[in-house]
Amino acid sequence: MTTTAPHPAPSLTRRLDPRLLAALGSFCISLSSVFIKVSHTSGSTSAFWRCLLALPVLLVLAGRERRKAGPAQRRRVLFPLLAGTGLGLDFVLWGEAIPRVGAGIATVLLAVQVVIVPLLAFAFLAERPSKRFLVTTPILLGGVVLAGGFAGTGSFGSDPVTGAVAALLAGAGYAGYLFLIRLSGGTGAQVHSLVLATVSAGLVAVVLGLPSGTLDLTPGWPAFGWLLALAGVGQLAGWLLISAALPRMSATTGATLMLLQPVGAVLLGVGLLGETPGWAQLTGCAAVVAAVCFAGRGRPAREGRSG
Repeated sequence: MTTTAPHPAPSLTRRLDPRLLAALGSFCISLSSVFIKVSHTSGSTSAFWRCLLALPVLLVLAGRERRKAGPAQRRRVLFPLLAGTGLGLDFVLWGEAIPRVGAGIATVLLAVQVVIVPLLAFAFLAERPSKRFLVTTPILLGGVVLAGGFAGTGSFGSDPVTGAVAALLAGAGYAGYLFLIRLSGGTGAQVHSLVLATVSAGLVAVVLGLPSGTLDLTPGWPAFGWLLALAGVGQLAGWLLISAALPRMSATTGATLMLLQPVGAVLLGVGLLGETPGWAQLTGCAAVVAAVCFAGRGRPAREGRSG
């Protein structure tokens, strides 16, 4: 999952091909679903720990950002905190979807945000959807039906329909996050916004996990090791690599390379986790990826996913 982010590109990353950086970042994010599945933790547990473990590094980066931007830089609070609730729902529901429908399929279904974000912009900002949106939406939704097992064909997963619904709701939560982070606006305060959103997302995991008894504050080993990898590799490393790469590429190239995230998740699910999606599900995945690729050619590439 990358998030809307600044460009803390150190000299080392500046010397590397941005396409390589984006590919490596996408691979790191693709591993997120694998780490969650092998940790055997609930959605609220994986969401809480990934936020808590990532927060110290984000605070250091936010301090650097503040020093560069200066104290006069306007830093909003409300919109990032509200955005974090959407991110928290995304993390929790995605974590619940993965064991039910598979790591790969759950990641692909998050692409529903491609439909929801323009609808939110139309409803609240009066931004008319593009022609690409009108063309790709039926294809993407048809792919979602097939990939999620809603068509009644043989599907992978212990509870594919429930898992698919959870993944789609996670995508809706992420769409809300993207939309509200966009409204927070301003340059030079992106990490500040991400810190607030991360805190808010972690609180959502607590609010949902404690009453239901699904939040494990002492997961033990090896679960904690996988959650540490989720925060370090799937979230921070992926985010830093992609945020260093995207400003140095065209929007089209960046959007296309971001598709390595769901594709990589499907391939890793098959290769590492032994997942065996049916042909209908794989066809649906291909339709979703193709629709997102086409839609991504007409919009900025900096709306990634936090893994």
